Amino acid sequence: MSTAQETIGPQAASKARLSLEERRRASTVRTAYTYIAPAAVVMVIITFFPLFYQLWISFTNFSNLNLRSSSLLGQMLGSFIPSLAETYNSPSLVGLENYWRIVSNELAQILSGFDFWRILLFNVVWTIINVFFHVSIGIAVALLLNVQGLWFKRFYRALYILPWAMPGLVMAMVWKNMFDDQTGSVNMLLRLLGHPGNIRWLQQIDPPIRFLPLFPLSFYVVLITNIWLGWPFMMTVATGALQGIPHELYEAASMDGASRWQRFWTITLPLLRPAMVPAIMIGTMMTFNQFNVIYFVSGGGPLHQTEILVTQAFRLVNETTINLAGVGNVRPYGIAAAFAYIVFVVLAIITLITNRISRATEAYYE
Repeated sequence: MSTAQETIGPQAASKARLSLEERRRASTVRTAYTYIAPAAVVMVIITFFPLFYQLWISFTNFSNLNLRSSSLLGQMLGSFIPSLAETYNSPSLVGLENYWRIVSNELAQILSGFDFWRILLFNVVWTIINVFFHVSIGIAVALLLNVQGLWFKRFYRALYILPWAMPGLVMAMVWKNMFDDQTGSVNMLLRLLGHPGNIRWLQQIDPPIRFLPLFPLSFYVVLITNIWLGWPFMMTVATGALQGIPHELYEAASMDGASRWQRFWTITLPLLRPAMVPAIMIGTMMTFNQFNVIYFVSGGGPLHQTEILVTQAFRLVNETTINLAGVGNVRPYGIAAAFAYIVFVVLAIITLITNRISRATEAYYE
């Protein structure tokens, strides 16, 4: 009898300890949810519901005629329940028609110069080239500003972030005026140097480099503009990361006979990775959707050769109408919503690929 009691005693104590640990864990989880809940509610209201609402719009023939409604939820239900459609001014469901009209280039009938696959290819190439120069120049300048004994480091760092700190619209207009074919400072400088100075930077249709027919002259204008705007961000991130690299590592490598190039590849670059990879992902998304430079410098021209997806979406919302039988010309907001989701999917795929290659979300030691 005593043996059975001795056996039951330790088991009961173990269960009691487990029960206490479970209660503590449950209390910790409840505390975490208590703090997370307010932010989650705000995210649902200002982020997730608008995303879901736009997704619903993309499957309808939503237009400016459907903007007025007494209830957004009622308007959404009205698309599925015909009896509510008139009450809440609901659009009709069209399924995947909007998406098909985009990827099959049917929009070329209402949007001049539209070619989805050409624009997508140009958008990807534009992003890759820009990010390459942003990162290369940013890291190079950060390394130069990190040289010991360099005077006025703080002044240079403050000076170089001005392009990134200034409003993108203002900078875009400045660069557009600089490349004006009549009164731009670039052509005026060329005239001072003996060149005729009559280059039509933003209007020339024929590509300046024959083996790169995808790029008109205006592409190089917007490329220079966006590189100038983008590299200070990478320099700032790289500068912060360089401050965290112990100098003792370089001293030890020097004692082992490593050259500067070897120290860069074995010490600097690996230790820059944790900071630079997320910055590259952010820069990729910002460059892919760089509306200001494209729209305000080149306007997507000439002949829409420098359009990117986001400028096409803007034109679709603000400059395009479609004719509905018995209604007249309306803004195709349903198609524009589908276009925005296609851009979202493309960016998500690029981000996932970048994350997979760079292992940005993994710990450095993994």
